[in-house]
Amino acid sequence: MRVLNRLNQFQRLWQPGQGAPQQVTVAELAERCYCSERHVRTLLRQAQDAGWLEWQAQSGRGKRGTLRFLTTPDALRNQMMEQALREGQQQNALELAQLAPVELRALLHPFLGGQWQNNSPTLRIPYYRPLDPLQPGFLPGRAEQHLVGQIFSGLTRFSLDSPRPVGDLAHHWEASDDGLRWHFYIRSTLHWHNGDVVETTQLQQRLMMLLTLPRMRELFASVKTIEITHAQCLTFTLHHPDYWLPWRLASYCSLLAHPDHPEIGSGPFKLKIFEPELVRLESHSRYHLSHPLLQAVEYWITPQLFDKDMGSSCRHPIEIAIGKPEEQDQLRLVSNSISLGFCYLALRQSERLTQVQAQRVIALIHRTTLLQTLPLDENLITPCDELLPGWPIPQWAEDEQAALPATLTLIYHLPVELHTMAEQLRQALAARGCQLTVIFHDAKTWDGCPALASADLMMGDRLIGETPEYTLEQWMRCDPLWLNVLTHPQFAHLQATLDAVQRQRDDASRAKALLGVVSTLMDSATLTPLFNYHYRISAPPGVNGIRLTPRGWFDFTEAWLPASSGEEAGR
Repeated sequence: MRVLNRLNQFQRLWQPGQGAPQQVTVAELAERCYCSERHVRTLLRQAQDAGWLEWQAQSGRGKRGTLRFLTTPDALRNQMMEQALREGQQQNALELAQLAPVELRALLHPFLGGQWQNNSPTLRIPYYRPLDPLQPGFLPGRAEQHLVGQIFSGLTRFSLDSPRPVGDLAHHWEASDDGLRWHFYIRSTLHWHNGDVVETTQLQQRLMMLLTLPRMRELFASVKTIEITHAQCLTFTLHHPDYWLPWRLASYCSLLAHPDHPEIGSGPFKLKIFEPELVRLESHSRYHLSHPLLQAVEYWITPQLFDKDMGSSCRHPIEIAIGKPEEQDQLRLVSNSISLGFCYLALRQSERLTQVQAQRVIALIHRTTLLQTLPLDENLITPCDELLPGWPIPQWAEDEQAALPATLTLIYHLPVELHTMAEQLRQALAARGCQLTVIFHDAKTWDGCPALASADLMMGDRLIGETPEYTLEQWMRCDPLWLNVLTHPQFAHLQATLDAVQRQRDDASRAKALLGVVSTLMDSATLTPLFNYHYRISAPPGVNGIRLTPRGWFDFTEAWLPASSGEEAGR
């Protein structure tokens, strides 16, 4: 990068005297810059023309000239970074920023939030960690799940304005009377992000690739074959009816990438840059549904932007846009809600922990002040009294006569708020004569966790997507938690019950039946929710169209920026 090299050379010239005027020879300057005398003369001329310094040479070889500095390396770096950001040169800006992590917050503030860049509306979002690769199938991170939905399309999709899935790559679908054959009619105007026409054979190929993944095979256990019965029709033949099928196909894990190029999709935004420091999306001009109003969305992976006391945790009440420094007092809350997702406690009942003892542990959590007194930031969580709206938890009083086991083992994974919850529970059980051994699984899911098989208690986080009932069905069908919490006969019964639920054609009947399944798990003291999160999105003035989704993000296709002034548009 030429601009970075010029800055490094300027820093070498400036460093010995810390900016004070210098009497120095050309040979000495060449030695500082690790270059020839001829090249250092070129550097001096270029720097003087740019207004960085003044160089007054003395005639005669070995004579000392006078070097005066008109700026500092820090000021010059800031100037270069500003120019790179205004010109949309993200990589140059990031390379310059690496030289100034302490000043990064101040440098980036004017460029975060909504900006018009070269007549293109761009939204920059600061983020606290690098994003995981967007692999096919299940993803642990909420941000990654959201990103997949912006880049890739499915046969169906979820909409905030509809309780049922709507058409996406398929403009409509129909099922046979017996529910065993489903026809999805594919749009004829689809294009991949590289401009190629989407072929029905490519969609079939990608679907079959997804079904080779073990957990995806569990999700689509009812699928027998996927065939092309017409140039624009995909037909699913099932072993047994599954009226969740349109929901399964709309899930983020079922969205379809190009079969030969997994980074290419057909969603509203195409993936332009995916690096540890920067993720950039650009609008897909041939998108088959409503076109985005933003030209680009960027994630700036800048941990330095976040306060040290936040650690590496993701604050769930996220502020995803930051405006200019002079706008900070105007930063406004544009959307907020209580998450439907929840942190939970699952209890494995055995000779070590009976149902009565498990009920006492749950009563200890919900019928005391344990949840209300967790030392967490105000307005971060709210204790649960129901699993989902209208699905109340059982009302047990704490039975002081039911002696707890002498020892128990708890394992938990992220989010980090469960560190606090685990410690509070350990202290509460210790006060009642039970020693709790606590194990932390440093991940967002139970995948690859051998200790799960021997723990008595498990704590984790259950994200809830656009359709709560379906998301719970998917969780109980696919999450390795249940194979470890339940005995083999209990797990087989759960799966058979879920199969019976999915055979019900009526949406309300399926939801009611699923409530019965979840209520059984709560009544048997196998599962209890702990708390929900407060989702909040704040934005500077001028960022419009933000509507909070169930995952705590917002649909990038709905966001928009007002027209910029002539001065800003030309930047």
